Parts: sequence; structure tokens; C-alpha cells
Amino acid sequence: MVNEKKNIKEEILKTLYLAKGETVSGVKLSDVLNISRVAVWKHIKVLKGSGVDVESRPKGYGLLNHDDLLLPFCFKKEFQNKIFHFQELETTMDKAKFLAKNDAPHLSVVIAENQTTGRGRLNRKWFSSKGGLWFTLILKPNTPPPLAYIYNFAASLSLSRSLKGLFDVNVSVKWPNDLLLDGKKLAGLLSEMETRGDMVEFINIGIGINVNNQPQKNEPKAISLKDVLHKSVSRRLILETFLHDFTNQIQKIDYPRIMGQWKEQTSTIGSPVRIETLTDFHEGLAVDVDETGALIIEDKTGETKKIIYGDCFHT
Repeated sequence: MVNEKKNIKEEILKTLYLAKGETVSGVKLSDVLNISRVAVWKHIKVLKGSGVDVESRPKGYGLLNHDDLLLPFCFKKEFQNKIFHFQELETTMDKAKFLAKNDAPHLSVVIAENQTTGRGRLNRKWFSSKGGLWFTLILKPNTPPPLAYIYNFAASLSLSRSLKGLFDVNVSVKWPNDLLLDGKKLAGLLSEMETRGDMVEFINIGIGINVNNQPQKNEPKAISLKDVLHKSVSRRLILETFLHDFTNQIQKIDYPRIMGQWKEQTSTIGSPVRIETLTDFHEGLAVDVDETGALIIEDKTGETKKIIYGDCFHT
């Protein structure tokens, strides 16, 4: 018998998930959950309306793409208590900020199936259609603000390494921390930080990955994994692989190692670039990224400039 305080919709999904795509009858769901078949049908209807891929079948119900479900119970035990999943949010960054201020633990993950007002750097709109992987990491490192930049580089490095390992795709990192696939935007990262005194209170890193969605309608220069692989892939597998790599990487921060490995993954160094800020722009050849994460460019006069922030475009 299911405890009445439990979320019935989540229990339905858990039962369907454990069936691994096979059909579960309405009678079985009714018995397991201790509710009527009519109540089962009503909950299934709500789940479908919220965008969950539950299929009604002649003999019951089945969960499509069960390997892609992102609810906490689907993840390995080490991550389950740190997963906060939502069908829809304005933005995972705003929810993560609220949770970080309300005792969410280090390495929590806020996931949304859909974001209504997703944003990128410089307040640009981030289109977050169904099928992509949209989440924010909550980090609470014991570090001073000037050294916090390394977590952004560590995140983009881990994500690049994870995607290459899983799918053998031509992923590169673009300064400051986007991911390109065959020269087109596959993923974007955005970080926000709050401090308390001389130390970081939390760093939130928002990550959007084009996985099974089709981003080209809104972003012609974007690409998804499905575009390249010609099949849908598990977003949960991507997220778990990334979290495992990232968690191991930041257990003991090694600044030179992270920056060195990041440089091996980047396509920015050696490329002509245009860097845009809210008030200005810079153009030149990207020649290096220094120990603080700043981009070093050389303009057409041969003068070098240190760029601390901005949106980078390969030209």
C-alpha cells in the first residue's frame, strides 16, 4: 500500500520506470498504489499534459524513453538526494539561487524539462525546447571569490570529456565555457556567484545541452547530439557521466592541471575571434588563456589584450 503522503504521480512514474518500457495494466497500478483505476487514469492524463511520455495502450500504460527519465529515483544513489526535478521553470538558475539560500547541499542539481525564460550570457534569451538537458549545479566550495573561476572551466572540461567519451563526437570548448560540435553551438554555460565576507557562499553554474531537441529553428548556428548521431540518446546517462567526472575533478582542485587540460580541448586558441561585452567589442587572434582564465588576444597591430569577460565568437 502506498503511503497517502507520497506523490501519487511520482509513484506511477516509478512503477512504469521499473517496468523498463513494458506495459503495466491499470489494474496493477490501482493495486500497487491503492487508488481506483479512474484515479490512475486521471493522474496519467495530468502526466501526459505536463509533457511526460506516458503511452496509453490496449492493456495498460507504458513509459516511452524510460532511460531518459530525470526524476531523482532514476539516478545512482550517490546523486538521488541532490536532484531537484521540475517539469517547467522560468529558469533553473533562479530556482537554484532560491535553493542555495535555503540549505540545498553542495553539488545539488536543479533540472527543468522546459524553461520559459531561459537566459544565456549578457542576458541573451536561451531557447530551451523539449528534449534538451537544462540544469543548474549548486556548488558551495570553500574558496575565495578570485579563485572561483576554475569551477566554470572544470565544468566545461568535464562536459566536453564526458560527451567525447560517450559518443565519440568532435566536441571542443569555446572560451569562456561554451561547447561546440563540428563548429556549431552544442552547449552553453552560465555562472552566478554570491559571497559572504571574504569567501564564496555559493556558485551556480547553469548548463544547457542540445541533446534530442532541434535548436536550429531559433538558433541557426546551433546543433544537437541527435542531429549528428541520427538517434535519440539518454539525457540521464549524459548527466550522470558528467556529474561523476566533475565530482572527481573538484575533490582536490589542481589549477594548472585543469587549465592545461581545458586548453587541450579548446578550439578558441589559434582562432580569430570577436569578443562582445555590454558596452564594447574586441577583435583579434586568440593566442592564450592565462592562469586566471582570461583570454589573451592579439589585434591587427600586434598589440596583446587581456579579456576578462564577454561573449566570444569565432570569426
